[in-house]
Amino acid sequence: MSMRKLIALLFAFTFVVSTISPFATASAAEAPISVNAKSAIIIEESTGTILYGKNIDEMLPVASMAKVMTEYLVHEAIANKKITWDQIYTPSEYVYKISQNRDLSNVPLRQDGSYNVKELYEAMAIYSANGAAIALAEIIAGSESAFVKMMNEKAKELGLTNYEFVNATGLENKDLQGMHPDGTNADSENKLSARDMALLSQKLIQDFPEALETASTPKAVFREGTDDATNMPNWNWMLPGLVYEYEGVDGLKTGSTSNAGSNFTGTAMKNGMRVISVVMNAQGKSLHESRFVETKIMLDYAFNTFKVKEVYPANYQIEKQSTIPVVKGKEDNVSIHTKDPLTLVVKNGEENAYKPSFKIDESLLTKEGELTAPIEKGQKVGSMVVSYEGKGEALGFIEKNKSPQVDLVTKEAVEKANWFVLSMRGIGGFFSGLWGSVTDTVKGWF
Repeated sequence: MSMRKLIALLFAFTFVVSTISPFATASAAEAPISVNAKSAIIIEESTGTILYGKNIDEMLPVASMAKVMTEYLVHEAIANKKITWDQIYTPSEYVYKISQNRDLSNVPLRQDGSYNVKELYEAMAIYSANGAAIALAEIIAGSESAFVKMMNEKAKELGLTNYEFVNATGLENKDLQGMHPDGTNADSENKLSARDMALLSQKLIQDFPEALETASTPKAVFREGTDDATNMPNWNWMLPGLVYEYEGVDGLKTGSTSNAGSNFTGTAMKNGMRVISVVMNAQGKSLHESRFVETKIMLDYAFNTFKVKEVYPANYQIEKQSTIPVVKGKEDNVSIHTKDPLTLVVKNGEENAYKPSFKIDESLLTKEGELTAPIEKGQKVGSMVVSYEGKGEALGFIEKNKSPQVDLVTKEAVEKANWFVLSMRGIGGFFSGLWGSVTDTVKGWF
């Protein structure tokens, strides 16, 4: 082999390895933004599209962001009429002791006091009051131990995959003065992945949008006008009028412990698009500031780079895939189209970077690829999916294995043909086949 051929072969081998190697990783310069946190994610809320992610599936301590699950279960209990906002609660000894610890975020509760669910919820959601969170757990489940079981069961039901709830507050169990929930370890704390934290927050906002009314309150006073009045500034400093104010921010929950570091789950609405961001163990500034600095980077990127767009309208048809043959019907085919519009998160300049295709549910078809009459108008027969053909990578989704698609339905009904019509077709088919055999035979003579 000549030296020229050897060099060419080595070059080709090097190119192939560098192209297909499963260990190849993108350089830092290729990342759209740089977020100084151990884990981070930002999604578009309505579709769950991931706009940016960094280490999104590692389970990490979340601190008081765990209260988002407590908030979810409170709203669910209200919706199911299990509890009411004006229901009265008298603190247990456990709740009383935790609420008196002013080294933690708290509103002090009297052991013989009476408090309604609404004021306890506001103390938790606005000021991250830990005693109030445990009180709500006891109201709903009877004990925090039983409530923790509910938290983990709900997480599974909502589709979370990397999580561990051990208390209702997000505190480290060691801060609960030896009264941590049964079945949990004294050194445990709540952990979630950034993906699951974003998914949980999406579920809260979508299932109980009224949660944002409280989360967006910059400051309030607990027990205003009484001797127990306590100022409750919101720890979310990105709300209007606060230190890191950002247009459109109206939630959601901060969190910080020695292990978790500086955490924040934020949400903002701007230009008709709502996003949800999560930063975990943010670095760079103080414990209470780093999370907002890094969140701003993600919010700027999301709102400056993406928009929600109806890419294909309802009743959309692909010309060469607009009908399906029908057997045993008054008509021999039926038209199909999309049931609803297909809305996607689109990167600026990539409005035409998607190609649609119709995928018919083969379980509905005969061996010959036909639908069998009768067929109802609006009957689902498959899905329209789209593939990304832009220059970058396709955007993923917060829920794994999800793809952008919309139902395909029949445009009209097709009634089943009566026995006479079916018989005539059968006879016609017989003679058509017979005539074909005869003509083939005659052609053979000549």
